[in-house]
Amino acid sequence: MILEGKQIPQYLPWVYLIRVCLYVYRHDGACVFFPLKCVLYRYIEVMLRSSWPKLLVFLPRVHTQPRRCQSGSASTAVIPDTVHSNHRSRLLVSRLFQPSNLREGKDLGLECRPGEMTCRSQKLMLQGGLIQPSNPGCFYYLPAAVRALEKLVRLIDDEMHAIGGQKLDMPSLCAAELWQRSERWDLMGKELFRLQDRHGAQFCLGPTHEEAVTELVASQGTLSYRQLPLLLYQVTRKFRDEPKPRFGLLRGREFYMKDMYSFDTSEEAAHQTYKAVCQAYDRLFRRLGLPYVMVQADTGNIGGKLSHEFQLPADIGEDRLVICGNCNFSANLETIEPGRADCPRCQSATLTESKGIEVGHTFYLGTKYSHVFNATYYNAQNKPVVAEMGCFGLGVTRILAAAIEVLSSDDAIRWPGLLAPFQVCVLPPKKGSKTEDLGALAEELCDDLGASLKSLKGEVVLDDRTQLTIGKRLKDAQRLGYPYVVVVGQSAKEEQPKFEVLCQHTGDTMFLSKEGLMDLLGRVETV
Repeated sequence: MILEGKQIPQYLPWVYLIRVCLYVYRHDGACVFFPLKCVLYRYIEVMLRSSWPKLLVFLPRVHTQPRRCQSGSASTAVIPDTVHSNHRSRLLVSRLFQPSNLREGKDLGLECRPGEMTCRSQKLMLQGGLIQPSNPGCFYYLPAAVRALEKLVRLIDDEMHAIGGQKLDMPSLCAAELWQRSERWDLMGKELFRLQDRHGAQFCLGPTHEEAVTELVASQGTLSYRQLPLLLYQVTRKFRDEPKPRFGLLRGREFYMKDMYSFDTSEEAAHQTYKAVCQAYDRLFRRLGLPYVMVQADTGNIGGKLSHEFQLPADIGEDRLVICGNCNFSANLETIEPGRADCPRCQSATLTESKGIEVGHTFYLGTKYSHVFNATYYNAQNKPVVAEMGCFGLGVTRILAAAIEVLSSDDAIRWPGLLAPFQVCVLPPKKGSKTEDLGALAEELCDDLGASLKSLKGEVVLDDRTQLTIGKRLKDAQRLGYPYVVVVGQSAKEEQPKFEVLCQHTGDTMFLSKEGLMDLLGRVETV
C-alpha cells in the first residue's frame, strides 16, 4: 500500500486491522495484488467526512494502483480505475454488435430459397445488421433493432396509459382446455403451435390471449362496475404456424405484438372504449409519421360484431383495400360483396383498389368470451352482469418493418424519427489525412452532445473506423439511417470552425458552428 503525506494517526489503530489482499492471476502467469484495504480506507474516509471532518487533515491519500507481486514475473499488470471516463462511456461504431454487410456485391444472407420473394425492408434490415435469420419465420433481433423496438414500445405504452390501459404479462404457454371451451382449439386448425407435456396435458403457444385474459378476469369474482372500463394489455411474443413465412418481419412465425383487452358495463360503453383505442392508434401512427388508413375488416376467427384494420399502403401488401374517393369509406376487399363496383355507403362508383400491410386490428367482441368464461361484474344493484369485451392488437415488429418498407429507398433506411436506434453519428477524419489532428475535436464534440443535450444522452455514436475514408463511412451512415450525420472535416479548421451536418429526413446539408449544431440537435425529440 502506497501512502502520501502523514502516517495514519495512532488513535486509528483499527485501520491496520484491514490486511486483506485480492490476488489476480493474469493470463501470462504474472501475479499481482490489489490491497482491498485501500477500498475500505476510502469508504472510511467518506464516513469520517460526514461525522468528524476535522480528522481528515490527518488522513493520508491512498493510491489504489496495484503493485506487482514480488514473486511474479517482470511484466507489469494494471487494474483499471473504477471511475468511468468519457471515452469509456462513448458509443463507438467499431464496438457495436451490428454485423452489417454494407459493401456492394456481397451476399446478404437472405433466408429465402432461390425464386422466393423478398422485400425492401427485409433486404435493408439484413444488410444493416438489424436482424439475422434463425429458422424459417424466426429471427435474431440484434442490438440496433432492439433499441428501435424498445422505443416503439415506450410510445405504445404512452398511448395505452393515456386511455387507462394497465400493463400485464400473460403466459405464452396456453392450456388447451381454455381454447376448447371457446371452441377455437379446432377452429384455428394448423395455425396453432400445439404441444404436449410429460403428463399428457395439451397446450399451445399463444397467437392471441382472449381466452387467457377472460379466464383471469373471471377468476377475480368481485369486479365492481366502478372498476370498469378495465383495459388490460401486454407486449409479448406471439406464435403462429405460418405455412409460408416471408418478407422478413412482415410475415413470421414468432413476432412481438401489443394486445389489449377491454371489459365494459354495456354495449354503449364498449363502443366508447373502442373509439378511444382507435383514437390512440391514430395518435401513435401520426407521431411515427406513418401514412395509415383505417378500413372496415372481417372479424375472422377471433369473432365479434365489429372490426377495423389499420393498414399502411404498400405494393407488397398482402391485403387488398378499396377506398371511396367520394366519402370516407374504406374497407378490406374481403368484406365487400363479390362483384360490387360501387361504394356501399354513398353508392358512388369511385372505389379505388390498393394494397396494404396490416399493422393494427381492433375488435368489438360483445360477450363472445365473457359469457363462456363467466367474466362478470356487479352492477349498482349488486347483481352479476356479463361484461362487454373488446380486443385491440398492434403488430410491434411488423410496424417496425412496415415503417422501413414504406419510408425507405432501395439502398438506405429511413426511420420514423422517434424510432431511429441512434439519432446522431459523428464522423472524425481519416487516419493519416491532413485533418487527422481533428480527431480529438470529434471525440470532444461527441461527448459534449451527449452531456449537454439531455434528449441525446445515449443517442450519439462516433464512427471511429478511421481506417476508412469519410466518404465510405458517410455512405454507411446514410444507409443505416442515422437522422443526423456530423462530419468533422476541413471546415472545422477554419477561424470560425464549422461542422458539416447532413439531415437524413430532408436531404439537406448544412455547415454549422458548434452553437448552431447544439441549437439544431437540441430540438430533436426522443423517447
